[in-house]
Amino acid sequence: MKKTFYFIRHGQTDLNLKGIVQGRGVNTSLNENGRKQADAFFNAYKHIPFDKIYTSTLVRTHQTIERFELELGIPKEQLAGLDEISWGIYEGQVQDETIMKGFEQLVSSWRNNDLDVHIENGESPNQLVKRQKEAVDYMLSKKEERTVLVCMHGRALRIMLCHLTDTPVTMMDDFPHTNTSLYVLEYENKKFKIIDHYNTAHLEGLEWEK
Repeated sequence: MKKTFYFIRHGQTDLNLKGIVQGRGVNTSLNENGRKQADAFFNAYKHIPFDKIYTSTLVRTHQTIERFELELGIPKEQLAGLDEISWGIYEGQVQDETIMKGFEQLVSSWRNNDLDVHIENGESPNQLVKRQKEAVDYMLSKKEERTVLVCMHGRALRIMLCHLTDTPVTMMDDFPHTNTSLYVLEYENKKFKIIDHYNTAHLEGLEWEK
């Protein structure tokens, strides 16, 4: 069985723009820039014959792909396994000096293979990987869906790309991302392979693309 997965991060939100911590527990909408990014992605990839769209349970992913669903009639399903990592007590907070220092310590721990470490009331990479693998197994079980669009979140996408490609999760920050950036992966013989790495061509000419 061969399948092709188009993984994108959601469009920009005001909290992205303001440097406020989002996460699994913050359900924000796209801002004007985010909708323009979503439109740019739609216009660049509406010719792809997607059999199915999968999103997280959070509205910013739903809004990013809604034109594929509403205008092209592509069926959509949301999976909790695609939700962003939970940042616990940091969610909804401005990234001030204290929080930035906490993030630096956390990311340093993850690079050192302490993948059970998490923010208070938050989620660790190992916990995230567990629910992501359940989502991936579910998507792979749908053998009739050969070309799939998956819209999810920045940190979650980085971690997803690691375990799909047998890359140590400690290397998650080696995968760049920005709003609506694209990774295309082929699945065949029980292996995933990246065939398009961090494609942002659809964002060219957008002055606010970050």
